[in-house]
Amino acid sequence: MNAFGPKAWVQQHWDWRAATNFMFGGTGAGLLAVAAFASPAPELAFEVALLLIAAGLTAVWLEIGRKLRAVHVMFNPLTSWMTRESLAAAVLFGCAIAYLAFGDAWLRVAAGIAACAFLFCQALILRASKGIPAWRMPEVVPLILSSGLAEGAGVLLVFDAQPVVLALFGLAVLVRSLAWSGYRGALGQPGAQAALEPAGKLLMQLGTVAPLALLLASLLLPQAAALAGIAALAAGWRLKFVLVARASFNQGFALPQLPVRGAR
Repeated sequence: MNAFGPKAWVQQHWDWRAATNFMFGGTGAGLLAVAAFASPAPELAFEVALLLIAAGLTAVWLEIGRKLRAVHVMFNPLTSWMTRESLAAAVLFGCAIAYLAFGDAWLRVAAGIAACAFLFCQALILRASKGIPAWRMPEVVPLILSSGLAEGAGVLLVFDAQPVVLALFGLAVLVRSLAWSGYRGALGQPGAQAALEPAGKLLMQLGTVAPLALLLASLLLPQAAALAGIAALAAGWRLKFVLVARASFNQGFALPQLPVRGAR
């Protein structure tokens, strides 16, 4: 059956500012989660994570036409993943700042759990966007989760290359590559495929192969661990930017049948 209709076009509601929230916020949440459970001294990591998350939320706030209406995002916890993301952010900041002030171990764990919840909400924000084929796929959830953790562990390597962090980073990078392969294989929209392909190749080469090679090199040259983290971070940010701002083609529409005038 033939289909008629215009080609899908990239949505115009979310631009680089929304992408920045997924880039900075996802990395910050991943950093805080990994630091909370793997770093013996996570104070600096917590501070950097909070700055990244705050920068991401500020960027998406700048996208709002009427800035004072941003508080309305808190009013729909039963239906909106954006509301749940905002609530997770509030808990995250509260627990993390309290931990930095008082140092209680349970606050550290609570902040880590809230960071995981924040990252999960970000993934479900995309999954719930039914009008964008590249976002609504179930495979986008493990991709966003694994990318946030890989990016966060990569940032942590810059100033805390403990063996457990190295192991978690390597595992997260491998899982992210598998998540990308599953996502890419399920993506059926040609426009989104074409937009994502260069970023996907970069993710596999600069964001997977290079970091794993640098991890091995770090056994002889410890500074290589930081380079591995930076490479994984750069590739992850590139993929997220393209996914949100360049590959976000809408569904478009099709007309399976056209009306035909009857003969007079």
